[in-house]
Amino acid sequence: MSEMSKKNPMMDALLELRCHFTWDLMRIDIYLPDLENRILDEIEFLDTKFNVGIHNMLAYVRHIRGQNEKALESLREAEKLIQKLNDDQGEIKSLVTWGNYAWIYYNMDRLPEAQTYLEKVEASCKRRSSPFRYKVELPEIDCEEGWALLKFGKEYYEKAKDCFQKALESDPENPEFNTGFAISMFRLDGQHTIPQVSSISLEPLRRAVRINPEDNYLKVLLAMKLQSLHQEEEGEKYLEEALENTSSQLYVLRYAAKFYIKKGCLNKAFHFLKIALQASPSSALLHHQMGFCYKTKMINIKKATNYKPQGRDRQELEKVIQSAIFHFKTSIENRPTFEISHIELGNMYAEAGDFQKAEESYKEVLNMKQLQDSVKQNALYNYGRFLETHRRSEADALTLYLEGLKINRKHKWLLIGLEKLAKRRLQRNASDVESLSFLGFIHKMKEEPGEAIQLYETALELGSSLLLSRMALFPPDAAQALASS
Repeated sequence: MSEMSKKNPMMDALLELRCHFTWDLMRIDIYLPDLENRILDEIEFLDTKFNVGIHNMLAYVRHIRGQNEKALESLREAEKLIQKLNDDQGEIKSLVTWGNYAWIYYNMDRLPEAQTYLEKVEASCKRRSSPFRYKVELPEIDCEEGWALLKFGKEYYEKAKDCFQKALESDPENPEFNTGFAISMFRLDGQHTIPQVSSISLEPLRRAVRINPEDNYLKVLLAMKLQSLHQEEEGEKYLEEALENTSSQLYVLRYAAKFYIKKGCLNKAFHFLKIALQASPSSALLHHQMGFCYKTKMINIKKATNYKPQGRDRQELEKVIQSAIFHFKTSIENRPTFEISHIELGNMYAEAGDFQKAEESYKEVLNMKQLQDSVKQNALYNYGRFLETHRRSEADALTLYLEGLKINRKHKWLLIGLEKLAKRRLQRNASDVESLSFLGFIHKMKEEPGEAIQLYETALELGSSLLLSRMALFPPDAAQALASS
């Protein structure tokens, strides 16, 4: 049998495996060098009992980057950790590792080695009476899949949560399953702004901390969640407990900085971030947080000087803006697809008066592939504000606000931007048909139907033909209301 004919049945076996190569982890554009750095940070700085999977993840990323020998080294590190487990747990943890070995050797055209690891998986499946030749359903593997999905970004959080939830059905008190479920719920919380929805992780975090009382990472996540729910005093107690312990300090410091930024204690935030950056100087996330600290300091200086800084205040302001630019730029250098850093860099360039670079930063985000709707709306709002404020181009700003509202008509900041712009135009011309109709739409979004109908009717009376010809620009609700008036 030729080498090529051997490959086809082997691929069928490989596709049946449960491992990183079959979990559809590369659906979106991911900047792999940054992901590898974050995994290496986790290996070095996150103290956890659940670290077999992270070496498997590193092996997968290194293979995707064309570093097969390094990938095999990572799998060997996973095996060293597996050897410390009891026989049954060690074999279960080995199933994913063996699957990854088989895939990597296959892709290196080292088919005998690939076959060896397939046979290991097959033998384990037989011992466990699996109905499949190369796959077995086990909660520990559901858990490993959950960890992998969590690491690959926000697009995978919901599926990761489902994996941990499935594992918990088999073993509700398992420390690792509870940890993974709580973290995935915390990440999902961060994507919601509605209070009732954004508190879904509180009880899972409390439960995970109870089951894993030595886990400082869980404590800082619980502290952040309590702060977001206006229970800051209790949250700070958990944070202080974590800071007193040396375990997982890089992660504790990062979240401590976020906690104190929100609390308004910038000096503490700067202090913790500087220590963290000494340990991980290439962290895109830490540089982003440092940039945000400087942005907050800029806003504080402006407010303290009634937005007219002079002399030393002006010099300090310019210094702070340049520091923010430096850290946002460094963040992007380490993670080119870090959308929010691009947006904030654009905002800081605008503050510095470098309008060309500001526009380039906003456009960089809007030109990205597979951009999440919420990120695109954020970019459209900030770019629109820039055009309106610095370029004095209300028409272009209006186009961007409307484009964003077509994605989601209830986006808070886009509605605020549209409302301010419409009112400013009406101050110059009280008969501006478009602005009247936009205000009508905004009142409808505020659930003020009386005011909305009145404004729509006034707009139609003043210029129905002009208005109807421009309806394609309107957010869907505004266009529908006008058409039916």
